[in-house]
Amino acid sequence: MASLTDSSKAVRVACDVGGTFTDICVLNEASGRMHVAKVPTTVDPIDGVLAGITAGNVDLNDLVLFSHGTTLATNALITRRFPPAVMITTEGFRDTIEIRRGNRDDLWDAYKEIAKPYIRRRDRLVVPERIDYAGVVVTPLDVDKARDVARVVAKRGVKTIAICFANAYVNPAHEQQMRDIVLEAIPDATISLSSEIMPEIFEHERFSTTVANAVLAPVAGRYAAQLESRMQAGGYKEDVMLLHSGGGVMKAKMAEKFAARLSASGIAAGAIASRFVAESAGFKFSIGLDMGGTSTDVSLCDNGKLRVTKEWHVEYGYPICFPSIEVLTIGAGGGSLAWIDAAKSLRNGPQSAGSNPGPACYGRGGTEPTNCDANVVLGRLSDRLAGGGVALDRAKAEEAIRRAVAEPMGMSVEDAALAILKVANANMADAVRLLSIRRGYDPRDFALVAFGGAGPLHGAALARDLSIPVVLVPPNPGVTSALGCLLVDIQHDVTQMYLSRVEDASVDDLEASFAKLEEEGRQRLMTEGISDDQMVFQRQIDMRYLGQWRAMSIPVPSPVTTLDSVIEAFHHEHAREHNYSQPGEPVEIYRISVIATGLTPKAKFAEFDPVDEPPVPQASRLVRFDELPEKVDTPVFDRSLLKAGMKVAGPAIIDQLDSTIVVPPGVTAEVDRSLTIVMRVPLA
Repeated sequence: MASLTDSSKAVRVACDVGGTFTDICVLNEASGRMHVAKVPTTVDPIDGVLAGITAGNVDLNDLVLFSHGTTLATNALITRRFPPAVMITTEGFRDTIEIRRGNRDDLWDAYKEIAKPYIRRRDRLVVPERIDYAGVVVTPLDVDKARDVARVVAKRGVKTIAICFANAYVNPAHEQQMRDIVLEAIPDATISLSSEIMPEIFEHERFSTTVANAVLAPVAGRYAAQLESRMQAGGYKEDVMLLHSGGGVMKAKMAEKFAARLSASGIAAGAIASRFVAESAGFKFSIGLDMGGTSTDVSLCDNGKLRVTKEWHVEYGYPICFPSIEVLTIGAGGGSLAWIDAAKSLRNGPQSAGSNPGPACYGRGGTEPTNCDANVVLGRLSDRLAGGGVALDRAKAEEAIRRAVAEPMGMSVEDAALAILKVANANMADAVRLLSIRRGYDPRDFALVAFGGAGPLHGAALARDLSIPVVLVPPNPGVTSALGCLLVDIQHDVTQMYLSRVEDASVDDLEASFAKLEEEGRQRLMTEGISDDQMVFQRQIDMRYLGQWRAMSIPVPSPVTTLDSVIEAFHHEHAREHNYSQPGEPVEIYRISVIATGLTPKAKFAEFDPVDEPPVPQASRLVRFDELPEKVDTPVFDRSLLKAGMKVAGPAIIDQLDSTIVVPPGVTAEVDRSLTIVMRVPLA
């Protein structure tokens, strides 16, 4: 574990590896100042990581903490680039992961195919055994047939195995016995047991999570080990920390055991950073809007706590049930294509021009109009991006919009560009409503954190659509997700099924069960080198009204002496999220869990004293805003020259290396002590 040091050279580095770029945040511990670097993602992501560290002028000998978010696991599931794997399951349950729940991503499209399972049917092998719902052995494991299966797996040369037996969540004995038999035949096998990965009811969800974990284990384990080895060879002396879906980190050595937790690593980083930016500006209720080139990720922070979901997926139909920060992703980004459908309506996305060929204005062969092209035509983007590194061709942007949107709809090019952005904003506003209003939250009570390369372009307009009064733009919007990797602790989630009516539950039995889970969490943290005084345990009970399908997680005090306050909190949360509660109806406990956290030392970020001087624009250009009928001469400010305390009144444009901020008429933007720009949006 990295320790704080007084050395002026000591730095912390956070790295977020995306599909196109690898982002690096470098924090100097002594000064609290941060600088960033951005390099292309490489075929071997480790090469890009090390190149990014070099671009950030970091000597690995001075590095005291390296925290890393990655899309490696996500991409491996999507592309199916993982070693051959075998699933061993109870006789009769071979097709559970292929039957799924019988539902569809698009209910009305009977021809849309569901992705194939991660393990083919021929590689799903069965053995006779059966344990009932109460954990009683009905049919002992057939050891002879189990050994036959192990020999078949060994003969095929497969070393990645998922063992998924029916009802193993309540009694893992047969899975453990099968594991031992497999290890006799294949001593170096990588094995995932469903009773260890996700000891919960419902076979499909448990099997699906275990299979995802199994196929990713060799990929994530090998990557983490190689990254740590190469960094330590260069002089890094500490552990590589990997961000996982739950919003914490784990050491590289744990990546193989809980590999599926890395499947939402990248998007979790953005949500964590969004919460930090909002809290630093004094807002405990915030909505994160991470808008990049292809997609937009929306997250919600309720009184300092990010919403967590316990069922998500990379590909529809194959749930991963590790706790994950809830992030809603839609196909809306700077490169999203504008198009007209068969009903002659203007659409936006989810198709994207991507980075190659990119928007028409890039001049790389793209001919379809995008949000980026619309922003160029309206003057919101200048003719150069990334500090002059990317030239934008306004004429090509105008031609694309004229041909594909303006002429077919009988509009001027400017009005068509404005319409394109309004449709894009409407799509993002709908996503925010799904994550807020649909969950019982009022967007007017939140601040909007706009980041990603394109987020600050749309933040103020989106806030007006949603009646959000404040928009926050962090100092480095384009690499804010990487920042999230610097802000987290080591975290493990330990769960246990506990089906019981509340009135039948014994507080003594609950206390004993929680103590058992905490001990398991303590053992995991000890494996990662965390001392007892740095361990924190948070208890939760998942509850529901009797007969309901889904449950809600309610925090539980320690020790458990009564459930009265927990039941009251459940009724309150149910009313908030679902707009009704039934205090007179019986309540059922579904599951209990413990979040085991290992606290890591945090460095402080620099704050700056406000200055009493006006900002000076560096240029001006004609810009069209939603509120005005035509373009107006608009001052353009260089963000690197804006100091704490400075105020910019709209209309204005604020340019910086990794993004552009649009300050519409009537909106004021002020730089706070952490150099975050706080935009106040007057509401009608």
